[in-house]
Amino acid sequence: MPKPKVSDDLCIGCGTCESLCPKVFKLENGKSKVVAEDCGDCDCQEVIDSCPVSAISME
Repeated sequence: MPKPKVSDDLCIGCGTCESLCPKVFKLENGKSKVVAEDCGDCDCQEVIDSCPVSAISME
């Protein structure tokens, strides 16, 4: 099963991912981090599509 991943090199810490899927993404030290591997309650594809720098993927 694919899991969400954030590229630290690309992330600008805008917070869109956390606002769309707060159970999976949290901002820590100005960058988004994956805090849960399951996008059960949210649509991770929407999060991927909404990231302004394409820092989020499913792997």
